[in-house]
Formats: sequence, C-alpha cells, structure tokens
Amino acid sequence: MRFTIDPKRFAEAVAWTAKSIPTRPALPVLAGLMLRVSDARLTLSTFDYEVSHEVTLDVAGASDGACLVSGRLVNEIAKALPAKRVEVSSAGQHLELLCGAGRFTLPAMPAEDYPTLPTTPFPVGAVDASAFAAAVARVAVAAGRDDALPLLTGIRLEIAGDRLTMLATDRYRLGLVEISWATTNPDARIDALVPAKTLHDTAKTLGPLGGAVALSFTGGRPGEGLLGLTAGPRRTTTRLLDPTNYPPMRNLLPATALHQACFHVATLVDAVKRVALVAERTAPIVLTLTTDGLRIDAGGTEQAHASETMDATYAGTDLSIGFNPQYLLDGLSQVGSPHAVLSVIDPHKPAVIDPADVDGHAIPGYRYMLMPIRISR
Repeated sequence: MRFTIDPKRFAEAVAWTAKSIPTRPALPVLAGLMLRVSDARLTLSTFDYEVSHEVTLDVAGASDGACLVSGRLVNEIAKALPAKRVEVSSAGQHLELLCGAGRFTLPAMPAEDYPTLPTTPFPVGAVDASAFAAAVARVAVAAGRDDALPLLTGIRLEIAGDRLTMLATDRYRLGLVEISWATTNPDARIDALVPAKTLHDTAKTLGPLGGAVALSFTGGRPGEGLLGLTAGPRRTTTRLLDPTNYPPMRNLLPATALHQACFHVATLVDAVKRVALVAERTAPIVLTLTTDGLRIDAGGTEQAHASETMDATYAGTDLSIGFNPQYLLDGLSQVGSPHAVLSVIDPHKPAVIDPADVDGHAIPGYRYMLMPIRISR
C-alpha cells in the first residue's frame, strides 16, 4: 500500500475516524486505525463493535493495499506534521510516514483480525448539517450521564413524515426539539434511541462542514439496530439503545400554565451565575415571580446569601420556585433566542422554558422542562 496526501486533509480524516477508538479496547485490534487503498481512493476506518467511523479520500501516487496501525498514535503524529506532502507506505509488518525531513515507522497489527464494518441501507431522509448539529446540542444537555442507567443516556429520535423530533431526559429535565427534514418516505414512522454522546460528538463535527446529513436505520430486536449518519465522504454507524421502558416524560409537559414570566435570557443567565456563587453544591437557586419583576436568591439566613432582581413581564399570582442552578443554565443556554418564557403550574410541578419573541409569545420548535426542587420559606 502506498499513497501521497495533503497533510491537512490527512490530519482531518484521521481525527474523524479516531473519535471512536476506545480507551480500553476489548481486543487489541480495536485500538487500530484501518488504512485501505483501492483505485486511488484511501478509506480510513475505526470500529469498536458499538460505533464505527469511516471516511474516503482521493489520493495521489497510490498502490492498493491495507494496513492496521495504532489509531491514537497516527492521530497524534498527523496533528504534528508540517505543511508538506505526506507519503505513506506499508512494508511487511510496518507502516512508514514521510513528511518533510521527518520519518515515522509504526508497527502494524494483523489486518485480517479486524472486524468488518457494518453497512447502512438506503437513507430514510436527510437534514441540513448545521441545523442537525444545533438540534442535537439543544437536547443533549438533558441526557443522562450515568452509564448504570443506559436507557437515559440516549437521545430519542422520532420520525413522522417530514418532521424529525428529538428528546432526551435524565428524569430531572427534558429537552425536546422538532425540525423539518427531507424524507425519502413520507409514510415512514421510526422511533429510535441513540447514544447521546456519540450522536452529539458526530453532529458537532459534521455541522461546520455544511451540506446535508443522511440518516439510515437498520432493524432488529430492541437495542440491536443501527443508526447510520452519512455526510459527503464521512460515515458513522452506532448501535441503538433499547427504547423499552423509556420514561413517558413528555406526558408531564403542561398544556397550559397559570403563571408565565417573559424575560431576557442573557440577563437571567448572568444573574444566576453570580447568585449561584454562594450556593452549596446541592442547594437550589430560588426564582421569585411577581408583577414587579423577577428576583433570584441563593443561600440561607445563617450562611452566605445572594440576591438579584431583574425586569420581567409576569402574568399570575406571586410565587417562588427552586431549581438546580446548573440544570437551569443548561436549558437557558439552548433557548436560541434573546427572550424566553418560563411557564409554571405550581412550585411543585415541572416548569417549562420556551424561546419567545419580544412580546412574550412562545416560539415553537424547542422546549426545556425542568423539575423544581422543594424549598422551605
């Protein structure tokens, strides 16, 4: 195997594929990066039986062949190469990289032991890459991070015709976003649970590249299917989680609210950050809603205390409601508009944050539901 390639293209391709290399692989070959050349096209791939990444590039001076080497080592080398053409070749049990005055010789792993990457069927539809990345980020903040509860570490994808809905929850909050997309089958109805970290990392990388992301699904028993994401020469597959027993958190979204406050998002974010400085790790911050505006409090009478007021348009009776400050900030960071509306039924039931226009009218497309923390007054 032999090829020549621009160092920047090579580094970007290696970085993309190296994303799925496990820190502690079950088998040594799963720490490898497969380089395969065929018909003057280089394919780089990694696979750990859960997630695969693959990219195909045109190369010069190519001769066919394949070589499997340490993915993390190639990634570190590729990032450090000077801005000169890279010559890569395999000979025997080694891979050699030449770039300028530098020469790197890496031991090869047995390529015949490397698992075959999964294939993806015809896409169900495609969505703008930047819109997809933004939508995933908006719900990923609410996904669980406890691997002991894998069900809650996923993002649920619900496809119905030209609407793509994503939601995630860790039982204490819920992020829900709905976007339009170009479907290949208007009658398609799909409900899949995707690992949030993989989906977020992949979408975050694909978003700035522009273009569209095509989504493919394979069936199987719950928890055994695959999601395929294809954007130009890049392709990712990830195993789906078992959606059985996923909590029906959407049912908690209130149809109406007795109390609504419209506020400037950046002003509240800054105030919460300042006031939360005196709060203990598990202590809530308290929002007090009145017709005079919004007051943010943290701390108690016998410890450090902070309070700040800000303008807000409020409809309802006076009330106080407590929230985990970080959970509140996570939701506010994804509102995506200068103003938002906080809707509350009562201080002991879930509250909802919606993006809003300057007049306080909710803008559809994103909702963030947050469970309150009981406070004593």
